[in-house]
Amino acid sequence: MKKTLSTILAFAMGAALLSGCSGSSDSGTTAAGTTAAAETTTAAAETTTTAETTTAEETTTAAETTTAEVSLEAPGKTDPITLRVGSLKGPTTMGLVSLMDKAEKGEAEGSYEFTMAADASELVAKVVSNDLDIVLVPANMSSILYQRTNQGVQVLNINTLGVLYIVAADDSIQSIADLAGKTVYMTGKGTTPDYVFQHLLAANGMSADDLTIEYKSEATEVAAVLKEQADAIGLLPQPFVTVAMAQNEALKIVLDLTAEWDKAQEGQEGGGSLVTGVTVVRSELLADEASAAAVKLFMDEHAASASFANDDVAAASELVAQFGIIEKAPVAQKALPYCSIVCIEGDEMKEMLSGYLNVLYGLDPTSVGGKLPDDAFYFAR
Repeated sequence: MKKTLSTILAFAMGAALLSGCSGSSDSGTTAAGTTAAAETTTAAAETTTTAETTTAEETTTAAETTTAEVSLEAPGKTDPITLRVGSLKGPTTMGLVSLMDKAEKGEAEGSYEFTMAADASELVAKVVSNDLDIVLVPANMSSILYQRTNQGVQVLNINTLGVLYIVAADDSIQSIADLAGKTVYMTGKGTTPDYVFQHLLAANGMSADDLTIEYKSEATEVAAVLKEQADAIGLLPQPFVTVAMAQNEALKIVLDLTAEWDKAQEGQEGGGSLVTGVTVVRSELLADEASAAAVKLFMDEHAASASFANDDVAAASELVAQFGIIEKAPVAQKALPYCSIVCIEGDEMKEMLSGYLNVLYGLDPTSVGGKLPDDAFYFAR
């Protein structure tokens, strides 16, 4: 078991950002720089992740837990079924804040314990040791978990789409091709943001030889460069994009990598969509009627919470600050509309996610655990 755990952790750290959205990273790390950056550093564990979580992984490893008092009782049983849910500080957790708030107040229909982690590897370890039932992780990490647990997990939904953006003060940048000959600062060589960028370069007839890529260890370092160098170009996930733009008013989003991904897939089959975070459950919970009912109830409440984050940004931002995902609500309110929080399941989820994993597999098979998951990986109710 120790050998299996160490192997999974090695793969997770190698793949990790949150999802952004964690993340990171998806898929994240924390660095104290400017006040604004510190306020949101822990919010990026997923994008940048990938198991990544790249893009902005936080260094803190402490987990925060809040437990709902309301219980879901299975037929014929008196003990409540409490689902232990883990997510990264970033967009994936931002989509859960309404449900977390209801659980804390005893107003949720189901019974939940929420664990918010700074590092995706922490969630991976807890799934392997059966200390968590459901986790919101970078998309490629779900495939890695599936392979390394002998198909012991299934994906319930996509919770976050693309949260990667190119930011600069240069209005001439209107396409990937316009980056030729320029220097782009980003985090995570060999992580999801890097794979995405390399794919988009190739789709536009380019390679890394056509520009200079400067890799930084943390998203806060990229944000610092963008603040200090007027002509700098950065590839960042939310909410770091919002932080960087707050520090340098000349900066703007010049390219949305989700839109660029969609352009690259036009006329092609199996390209899927740019997916940052997914929700994964231990398969054994779906094999039991009572616990499966609890999982499906969670899916319903998760979907409602995601809708809340998109429909009432002001109120959601207050909860994001309350749960310590981003320190200040005004920063969260600016970032939320760009965090691509969704709740997509069923056939649509399978088509989008499988295509995305297929692209990553083509770039580097190890990024998805060595092989693509089979149909049993995708849960449909």
